[in-house]
Amino acid sequence: MDGPAHTSEICETHEVLRPRRQSLPLVVASPHSGSSYPADFLARSRLDPLMLRRSEDSFVDEIFAAAPELGAPLLRALFPRAYVDPNREPYELDPAMFDEPLPDYVNSASPRVAAGLGTVARVVANGAEIYSGKLDLAEALERIERCYRPYHEALACLLGETRQRFGACLLLDCHSMPSNAQNWGRDPRLPAMDIVLGDCHGAACAPEVTQCAVEVLSAAGYRVGRNKPYSGGYVTRHYGRPREGLHCLQIEINRRLYMDETRIQRGAGLKKLADMVPDLLAGLGRLPLAPS
Repeated sequence: MDGPAHTSEICETHEVLRPRRQSLPLVVASPHSGSSYPADFLARSRLDPLMLRRSEDSFVDEIFAAAPELGAPLLRALFPRAYVDPNREPYELDPAMFDEPLPDYVNSASPRVAAGLGTVARVVANGAEIYSGKLDLAEALERIERCYRPYHEALACLLGETRQRFGACLLLDCHSMPSNAQNWGRDPRLPAMDIVLGDCHGAACAPEVTQCAVEVLSAAGYRVGRNKPYSGGYVTRHYGRPREGLHCLQIEINRRLYMDETRIQRGAGLKKLADMVPDLLAGLGRLPLAPS
């Protein structure tokens, strides 16, 4: 009798689900679907748990849960985005959140910090302030060391192993977007996108990668956009180096397709999205990704 199709490596901050035999040059990651909220964080927050959860990319890890059975490892964060955001530089911090001055290595001038959405966020996705008072810098740095760094160490390990085995690797960085995201810097007269692919305007992966994803997703009946309003976050920019055989594509799924955004509950569309994943991974897995 065959054993399980995959193995699970779980720690306090993240879980790696590995196929019994990796057959695709892909790594799938869900950095924002974590929903394990520390009690001390909840106590410090001025928001109720449901409000905090509106920053999550809820259930995205479930949409891509079949990846290990299809031959690709899946990395998912267990900590929530409102606590630490792994799709940021290690130290994008807002000086207004702390009583003490920040070290010189902190990037306090990024657009993400200005929006309140740094590595340790000041606000949730709808702009509501998370904290009722100032944070200790030591607390923020401890979160980064305990959550952010282990996540990226696990991600870098998976990418390195995959590239060594196949000569190249494609990282799918999987997210969801609020249904009103279409109003952000985009012509409201145009039809809303179901899925937005971000490749840093062609810098993070070979054009064949994005084109293949567009074709598979469009064939499944989804309206697919590119780079607007999301061209790719820190992960896409940092790991996407196609000339070195390391490609990265960010996937943003409109939440109205698969969940109740107010109640944070799964909807019927989740299964349709999950049923599309085998075709997507198979198509991407056939691409020649190694640098010529």
